[in-house]
Amino acid sequence: MSTGKRFQTVELSTIDTSLLLAGILFAQSYYTGSDTTEKEIRALADSIYYRVDWQWAQNGDAAVTMGWHPESGFINARWIGYNEGMILNILAIASPTHPVDSTATWNAWVGGYQWGTYYGQSFVQFAPLFGHEYSHVWIDFRNIKDAYMLGRGIDYFENSRRATLSQRDYGIANPGGWRGYTSNVWGLTACDGPANKTLTIGLRSRQFHTYIARGAALNDVTDDGTICPTAVGGAVPFAPEFTIPALLAMRTTYGNHLFSTYGFLDAFNPTFTANGQQETGSVDPTLGWFDVDYLGIDQGPILAMIENYRTDFVWRVMRGNPHIIRGLKRAGFSGGWLP
Repeated sequence: MSTGKRFQTVELSTIDTSLLLAGILFAQSYYTGSDTTEKEIRALADSIYYRVDWQWAQNGDAAVTMGWHPESGFINARWIGYNEGMILNILAIASPTHPVDSTATWNAWVGGYQWGTYYGQSFVQFAPLFGHEYSHVWIDFRNIKDAYMLGRGIDYFENSRRATLSQRDYGIANPGGWRGYTSNVWGLTACDGPANKTLTIGLRSRQFHTYIARGAALNDVTDDGTICPTAVGGAVPFAPEFTIPALLAMRTTYGNHLFSTYGFLDAFNPTFTANGQQETGSVDPTLGWFDVDYLGIDQGPILAMIENYRTDFVWRVMRGNPHIIRGLKRAGFSGGWLP
């Protein structure tokens, strides 16, 4: 925080860069005043965005790599197939200075999609809900479609709604028999967890994890009984009739154990009642395990998506950003609000 240097030896992440850029471009479109300060904000936004070298980040392929280490070079993984990287590809395609090839990159991304039906919903599969939410925080995908979604007869907003409904129905069915899952207590995404260990709880052997990307989709289920409120909060506009009651129920049921000074804590696990066995967080022997951290990447989507549902605020501002419009058009989107 005080130096701007990277933390330990973590990768320089292309998706974290993209989420930062989305916020910067939001500020660019929000501050429309003619005074010196607001002009400078807009100019600085362009200055930062223009300097991102997306072609370098491709490392010789159509799809952008996920990141880079100074010590070892590029990560051996690329943004192919549906997940949170849609915003990344749109920004990479839109770049006025270092753009990727719109056809090749978007086709590589879409080429990894897995369409399937899970718990009664047919959609492009991705197990953790954050993949269906993060790009949608910034871009209003209602009624705009690329070639893939035109072929499916829906848009990406509807795809995320179906993913949300599918996961809720998975939670209600609760095939793993985890404690606490109900029609109003559900939500799997990347989050902290109680421990990396196997314990016997309620005469049943249970495998738990600390941080992991939890989720439920066709042929991809990672569920250790840990529920993450931001999974539901980030999906408020997709299915408000289910997500809003769920947020209220979680706050009411678990009180200050789960919701305190800065809103919802990252995660909780009603099954994990083995006090003293946790590696993170705290355990109430009756209510289960609770994280003790508030995470910005939880709170941001909760706040922004609630506001998108209430007033269209973030979406409305971003609908006027020329870079977002350019990226969507180059990716083949049309219809709806696109000029």
